[in-house]
Amino acid sequence: MSVRPDLDTARLLDDAAAVLDSVTERFIDGLGAPSAVTKGGGGDFATELDLELERIISAELGERTGIGVHGEEFGGPAVDEDTVWIVDPIDGTFNYSAGLQITGMLLALVSDGQPVLGLTWLPLNNLRYQAHIDGPVYCNGEALPTLSPMALRDSMIGYGAFNAAAGGRYPGQWRVDVLGELSRRVSRIRMFGSTGVDMAYTAAGTISGAITFGGHPWDNAPGAALVRAAGGVISDVDGNPWTVNSPSLVAAAPGVHEELIAILASQERTQ
Repeated sequence: MSVRPDLDTARLLDDAAAVLDSVTERFIDGLGAPSAVTKGGGGDFATELDLELERIISAELGERTGIGVHGEEFGGPAVDEDTVWIVDPIDGTFNYSAGLQITGMLLALVSDGQPVLGLTWLPLNNLRYQAHIDGPVYCNGEALPTLSPMALRDSMIGYGAFNAAAGGRYPGQWRVDVLGELSRRVSRIRMFGSTGVDMAYTAAGTISGAITFGGHPWDNAPGAALVRAAGGVISDVDGNPWTVNSPSLVAAAPGVHEELIAILASQERTQ
């Protein structure tokens, strides 16, 4: 993809990293924060720290870069127009609130619906992933190798959480059917409960791919940028090219992605 020539992406990546670093200690100290705000159905919630961190990150990013910020908790400029930061102050909120250290802060710069920069900070594991979509991906300042083609049978795959009784675009029973078929074809399946962790680990080659059935841009855009920067393949579950408005995300190493899409297509889906 082409990137706006007026964007100093190296400086913007440094600015974004500095902002996340500035709230890392607060993120660590708040582990175990209880639910404070109920959101939608399915028992989703935010903690007071979600709200606090998003306010801080949005204000500092705006001041440093002059670019608008769209956050999970407070919204902001449209995510598919021109250039905008997208932030999830605490990804894996259930994990975070329970004291489970599989959680992090996600940040992406998106331009015309496509990811340009991706950052995933996992402070409780001392891991900081960041990249421009042209690569490479850096973890704690060290460049990671490009993802190599591989086969699903040799892979470990992250899978998004779900309710088997749910309906919607991707019904729960269909997700169960996909999971069953995937279990016959893959080496191992993992359910981390954090899209950011799934995608960062995919970009790093820790796992070989991940499927998430949600379409929230704050969950998906940072990881989409990282996986693309790592030489991986990203799409929605139907194999369509991924954009910030996509309803889902499949991200994987070359070869594995094609096999995942084939499995998804092989299971009948009725709404």
